[in-house]
Amino acid sequence: MVYSSFGLLSIIIHIIINIDILRKPAPGAYDPVKSSYRRFLWGVLIYYIVDVLWGSLYAARLVVLTYIDTVMFFLMMVVSLFLWTRFIVAYLNRTGRFSRIILLSGTGILAFEVITLIINLSSPIVFYFDENKDYIPCPARYITLAMQIILFAMISIYTLYVSAKEKGKDQLHYRAMGFSGVCMTIFIILQTLDPFLPFYAVGCLIATCIIHTFVVADEREDSSRELGSFIQMAYKDALTRVKNRTAYLEKKNEIEELIAANEIEQFGVLVMDINDLKKINDTLGHDAGDRYITDASSMICKKFVHSPVYRIGGDEFAVIITGDDYDNRDALLASFEDQIETNLRKGDIVIASGMAVYSRGKDSSYEDVFERADWRMYERKKALKAM
Repeated sequence: MVYSSFGLLSIIIHIIINIDILRKPAPGAYDPVKSSYRRFLWGVLIYYIVDVLWGSLYAARLVVLTYIDTVMFFLMMVVSLFLWTRFIVAYLNRTGRFSRIILLSGTGILAFEVITLIINLSSPIVFYFDENKDYIPCPARYITLAMQIILFAMISIYTLYVSAKEKGKDQLHYRAMGFSGVCMTIFIILQTLDPFLPFYAVGCLIATCIIHTFVVADEREDSSRELGSFIQMAYKDALTRVKNRTAYLEKKNEIEELIAANEIEQFGVLVMDINDLKKINDTLGHDAGDRYITDASSMICKKFVHSPVYRIGGDEFAVIITGDDYDNRDALLASFEDQIETNLRKGDIVIASGMAVYSRGKDSSYEDVFERADWRMYERKKALKAM
């Protein structure tokens, strides 16, 4: 049972660290490298299960069942190797002679093992059980293990050689692959020396842990970081780099929920509209219009530095007034409007603005506050045109 306990521990750790990869991927999320690695992990898991059963059945001296399980043991050993070679070639993404050698070697060892196990049914060349029900290894077992040692050593040397030409995380990933192969080489040698200790299972466990720690987890972190960047891009206006309408609608819905739950105390809405943008586009061109929009956006951001600014239309902006800006909202708006009137006299950027603040008990939704701000913005626009 001591033999089986190592296998049980391997199964538990294997499932814990690889549960996300072992699961079937979502439709449309196919990745050839991850798919080949998933198959390899499933092969290793089945090998662990067979290995655990072998220890239990052999301890119980159930010769017929132990014989069947031993056949499965050798078969799953080489199947996991076969799947490992597929994963390594997919991960390295190299289509040279060495990759073909790896693939052919994995296939060749699998074919050799199947043939020898068939022959072993009538003429023991891999293993047999003597009259005392003791397990006796035969020459073909050592040949299989020797071929695996050579193949893992070749893969390790090659991946470590490739890593010397890489930099940064790619170098770390290739080295992790190489050292996982070194680990398997060492533990297969130990398995060759002692067939009654689960060295092969221990080697698989350490090798997969190395890959998980230095390759899978690292790439998952990179993917999360890239996803975060994509999400940020999805919420930014491409021209002005302030938050876009999508971000605005999400924030609006969030505030609506807080109002409905009576969990928000104060906020303000500032609605802004750039004057004469169509005129600039028609007379000076859209490039000049874009510069006009970005300059207007910059003016707004510099004035309301503690509040999120959103571009909600071609020439429309909204600011959700919070924090220090909320406490100083009247002074900030007065200063902004003074600057706009100065710009009007100088023929510079003109922005109409209107602000309203949330009144608890009076306003039942965000839209109530927005409509007051929007009305004041249009009143301000009339006043600016009258000037």
